Amino acid sequence: MSKIAIAPSILSADFCNLERDLKAIANADLVHVDVMDHHFVPNLTLGEPIVKRICEVTDLPVDVHLMIEDPDRWAPEYAKLGAASVSFHMGATHAPVRLARQLRDMGCKACFAVRPAEPVEPIFDILDEFDMILIMTVEPGFGGQKFLDNQMAKVRRLRDEITRRGLKTRIQVDGGVSPKTAHIVAEAGADVLVAGSAVYGAESPAQAIDDIRAKAEAAYKD
Repeated sequence: MSKIAIAPSILSADFCNLERDLKAIANADLVHVDVMDHHFVPNLTLGEPIVKRICEVTDLPVDVHLMIEDPDRWAPEYAKLGAASVSFHMGATHAPVRLARQLRDMGCKACFAVRPAEPVEPIFDILDEFDMILIMTVEPGFGGQKFLDNQMAKVRRLRDEITRRGLKTRIQVDGGVSPKTAHIVAEAGADVLVAGSAVYGAESPAQAIDDIRAKAEAAYKD
């Protein structure tokens, strides 16, 4: 994965034309897939059969974000389907370290997701168990929401801790990322940017990806 990775979210794609919309983001680094169960968050999206097919038709690594109850049971199933990485939420899992190790043993990257109201400090002790931390910059559940810039303090604290300990854990930001906000999240220390409506709402999704990447790379500090 490159220094700055762009992960378009298919939550903003046309669900009747997913294969077409996956081809439209071929210049991305990942494809971000939100799985919601209408219990952990107030929305219902897609599940295992669709994720399996996405893994089959795209050459991009598939980054699955589980906004569901009981990820301990379901996360390994998405790894089996071919997901390159699986994110699960703080508070939803009973044993985050055990689940992270299980995913890694399966060859899948383990990622921990943090909602806006949740502090990031409680996960510092287990940072080395995760390949990526996902900081939500909107309330999870729906695309197209306003970017919460107050979450950048959380990103900075996380980046400082990762740097201090010499870890390779990446920081993903999801919510309201666009060419107008990419430099803000990158300057704070995020290096994996999820963008949905800013990509699929653009006349050219590929150009939107390039624009977001360029703005982020110009602001990111190693």
